[in-house]
Amino acid sequence: MIYVENKDLVIPGQILSDDEYYSGRGTFKENGKVCSSLMGLVSLRNKKIRVIPLKSKYVPKKGDVVIGKISDVRFSMWNVDINSPYSGILPAFEVFGREKKELNKVYDIGDVLFLRVVDVDEIKKAKLGLKGRGMGKFKGGIIVDIAPTKVPRLIGKKGSMINMIKDKTNCKIVVGQNGLVWVKGDKDMEQLTKNIINLIEAEAHTSGLTNKIKNKLYLAIDGELPPEEIEVEEEQEFVLEKPKLQDFKEEIEREEREAEEKKEKSDKPNIAEVIEELKRKNKSKKDSGLSYDDKSKNYFILNDK
Repeated sequence: MIYVENKDLVIPGQILSDDEYYSGRGTFKENGKVCSSLMGLVSLRNKKIRVIPLKSKYVPKKGDVVIGKISDVRFSMWNVDINSPYSGILPAFEVFGREKKELNKVYDIGDVLFLRVVDVDEIKKAKLGLKGRGMGKFKGGIIVDIAPTKVPRLIGKKGSMINMIKDKTNCKIVVGQNGLVWVKGDKDMEQLTKNIINLIEAEAHTSGLTNKIKNKLYLAIDGELPPEEIEVEEEQEFVLEKPKLQDFKEEIEREEREAEEKKEKSDKPNIAEVIEELKRKNKSKKDSGLSYDDKSKNYFILNDK
């Protein structure tokens, strides 16, 4: 027999079910009953019952992608704050190999980086690296902090939620599994995105959240609700899954190249305008005997120009 429903809020020691259900994470068995070991939300699936904590700290795991801030520069490594009780380090050899450089000239205190957890030791200290698509230093933007357990809800099924936010706000968004989110775009859109992310975190356990967020985005940006759509929101598992890597570096570099090409293009003379200018000059010099139909003279004029 089950005594709670999916997504119910429970407290430590509360009885959840009898022996029909298996005890999962956040629960324990006592006298043939499954009980909650913490305060959180019930998750029911295939006769297995779990309790997902409302608040939790990030525990690093090998292979995770995270956002971290340089907190100290040492002789052969950087200390990195990864939004966790456990520390992170970025060894110099992970960046330079055997080459020797002054570390603070590459990354200094306060710099924010997109990193991968290379390894985790017995005391949960995370060794970090930059090998991988999109890894590196962020330029500009803002950082939004959410509970790591809410990261999958922010991303949505197959990236539906995060892509909707990106498309509507035109912001670049990179999500770390440690609950830090980088947002860059128009200043007003950055603030709107931050508010939307905080709302998703606060209401991650509610149903119909995707439509609610969509309506808020349209009202804030377009001033009206989107066209009505029949949408069935599937139940989400509040587990920490790996978000897809987003190569923000490529996007930034592409924008810089396009801006440079646009500038170069604007600096080049317009041939049609040059020819028209020559025609005007030729008309004003009829008494000199120069004729625009005289190919040899026109050739001379163009080269002289």
